Amino acid sequence: MRESGLVKIVIVVAACLFTCGGMVVHAAEWDVDVQSACTLLPSHDALRSALVAAQMQTNGGFGLNMWGTVVNRDGIVCAVAFTGSARGDQWPGSRVISAQKANTANAFSLPALALSTANLFTATQPGGSLFGLQASNPVNTKVAYGGDPRQNGQADDPMVGGKIGGVNVFGGGLALYNAKGELVGGLGVSGDSSCADHNIAWRTRHNLKLDYVPAGVSGDNTRPDNIVYVITTQPGFMIGVSASGWGHATCSSAATALSKTLPVIP
Repeated sequence: MRESGLVKIVIVVAACLFTCGGMVVHAAEWDVDVQSACTLLPSHDALRSALVAAQMQTNGGFGLNMWGTVVNRDGIVCAVAFTGSARGDQWPGSRVISAQKANTANAFSLPALALSTANLFTATQPGGSLFGLQASNPVNTKVAYGGDPRQNGQADDPMVGGKIGGVNVFGGGLALYNAKGELVGGLGVSGDSSCADHNIAWRTRHNLKLDYVPAGVSGDNTRPDNIVYVITTQPGFMIGVSASGWGHATCSSAATALSKTLPVIP
């Protein structure tokens, strides 16, 4: 009898764990009114238009097609777009990376201080003050990889309306500030070198007129959250040392030069 009772208890506990686990998952989901949640941010068509215009310029990279994602202040994906004719014209893996970058720039910027993903590069390296940040906010894989891939990059991309999460610490992610100076979300761009990604993201944000950045750590008040190339090689350090703590690795001399000529903030 005891063994029979024990078996019943185990079955009940297992069933509860299975059911409760499902309940927890569903409790973490909610219906999002995307139009309301994203009212301060660009539509899919507006994002794509701005992204295409930025990608067509010389950006110091390989001239590849790009993915772009916009999230609101809560990290909810509002729009996903690409520059090519079809979703396979740009690196498939860059779709989620662009969403990570958008989430990161939004998540680690404040109304009075913007941090681009490029600004986080040095601090998140081994021994840096923010080492481990990359693992702090995991990607929501259900949002990232769910749905019909044929919709990827369209107005009804499966990520839209979901909270993506994720942290990315190289160039291509920027916080979005409207003309009132309000922090309204983040933009992420991916598909080329990380330095070119930053240049394209910067120009995309400028095209969207969401670059009213209040302050940053770049040392340039006209481009407060710009990428900065201040890493110097030192013995014993694989990537070198950034005196300011906000430096990004170089990709090409062209990308470095172009970063200094990007549009200034309004």
